[in-house]
Parts: sequence; C-alpha cells; structure tokens
Amino acid sequence: MTSESSLEVLNTADAVANRAAQAIAALAREAIQARGRFLFAVSGGHTPWVMLRALAVEQIPWPAVRVWQVDERVAPAGHADRNLTHLKESLLEHAPLHPEQILAMPVEAMDLDSAAAEYAQTLQRECGSPAVLDLVHVGLGPDGHTASLIPGDPVLNVHDKDVAVTGPYQGRRRMTLTYPAINRARQVLWVVTGAEKVQMLHRLLHGDADIPAGRVDRDRSLVLADAAAVGKSQRRD
Repeated sequence: MTSESSLEVLNTADAVANRAAQAIAALAREAIQARGRFLFAVSGGHTPWVMLRALAVEQIPWPAVRVWQVDERVAPAGHADRNLTHLKESLLEHAPLHPEQILAMPVEAMDLDSAAAEYAQTLQRECGSPAVLDLVHVGLGPDGHTASLIPGDPVLNVHDKDVAVTGPYQGRRRMTLTYPAINRARQVLWVVTGAEKVQMLHRLLHGDADIPAGRVDRDRSLVLADAAAVGKSQRRD
C-alpha cells in the first residue's frame, strides 16, 4: 500500500467518465471472481451520471453486483435533486440490473437518524461487520467536501456510525456514509472534473486534513481528473 493517491489525468470530463467506467468494470470482475460479488457505492454529479451510463454497457456479471449510495439529499421520490433519480436513469434503465440490486438511502423517512441507522445495519448484513465495500466512488466539491462530508458540519466528527445525517447544505439535509465506512473500502475512486476544483484537488493530493476530502485515507485511492481540474501548475507525470 501507498500513502499517496494515484493520479491519472485525462483531457476532458467525458474521458474521465469513460476511464472511470472501465476502472469500475475491471474491479467488479476482479471482486466477483475473488469473492462472488461486487459491492459498490456511488456518489452523484454530472460526470458520474455519464460514468454510470458508460458502465451500463460494460461486460460485468451483473447479477452479482450490489449498488449502494454514498450520499443522498433529503427530497421526495423522483425529485431532480435526488441522486437516486439520476442513478436509475443512468444505470438501472440501461444495465441488466434488477431494482432490488440498488440499495437506496431511506431519505423519505420521517425519522432520518433511525433511517440512517437502518441503512448502516443493511450495510453490515450485506458487507460484513464492520462493513467493507469493494469500491466507494466519490467526488470533490469546490469547498473541499466529498460525499456529504461538509465543511463545519458535525458529521465530520462522527466516527461511531457508518451512516449519518447532516444539517442543511445548499438547501437540503443529506444522508451520507461517514469516514469509517469510506476508509474501510477496498478501493476509493475519485472523479474530479472542472477548473473550479484546481485548488481543492491540489489540497486533496497533498492530504490536507483541513478540508473534508483530505481526511479520506489515501491508501488504495485512484484519482481520475480532467486537465481543467488539474491546472497547468499542478500537472505531474
């Protein structure tokens, strides 16, 4: 293992999405061959939806795949703000998956804290105790957040739960995997695109723990970034 993230730079956001799909498919095939199933958690965002659409046509033993959510906004079913809405449109409608293979965060529940605990229990039943996902896909916000681990939110200090609920952020509360759940994953895949990410990507790559993303373990991490996110001064071979 290495304490430094592996970085691959591609020219465009679409190239990042396609490379990410290929990486996920390869990890899926390896996991299924080794352990009989692939347990994968996905975040939201425009480039990830392109990634999932590309993933849908990859050659994977799909019946052995289980798709989890890294985070989700508290919003009604089918709402455009919901990551699940786009996850279904990008992956479920195009890959040979059954709806029960996508395990959605229960953000429509009245008691969100209890719902988060139930999701954590489901993770343990499916992924072991403590739960170990084969792959967690995350992004990087211009403010340094990842998943829904938000600057200044108490969720950053939750270390005794795998799933927690945030305060309001950009108009909505969120449910999110916490650091323990993310850091136990066999692989973390970062998908980072856009010129607004240059500064935070630099900080992420240097393990800056002053931003939420910098607190994710860099062992077993692959960062896929487009040229705009890397910036001229940050490029490296």
